Amino acid sequence: MAKVELYKTSFCGYCTHARRLLDSKGVDVEEIDVTFDAARRAEMEERSNRRTVPQIFIDGIHVGGCDELVAAERSGELDRLLGITVAEAAP
Repeated sequence: MAKVELYKTSFCGYCTHARRLLDSKGVDVEEIDVTFDAARRAEMEERSNRRTVPQIFIDGIHVGGCDELVAAERSGELDRLLGITVAEAAP
């Protein structure tokens, strides 16, 4: 299974939405809370070239924020990035 990193803040609705989508895929997610951690926020900004949360990485590849994650789900790209086969994704 893919390594998923989610940079987030404590009171971010988009972060919660992204986490729920990832949880629905049954993947482990490493949450990196940057709410009060300037060093981790700087790391996120350096890796993503963005200042907003969430920022999501799958196997070290920057997927983007919540909107990009949802778009990847709609196109089927998210399953590919996560290494989920059609048989695994079926209920």
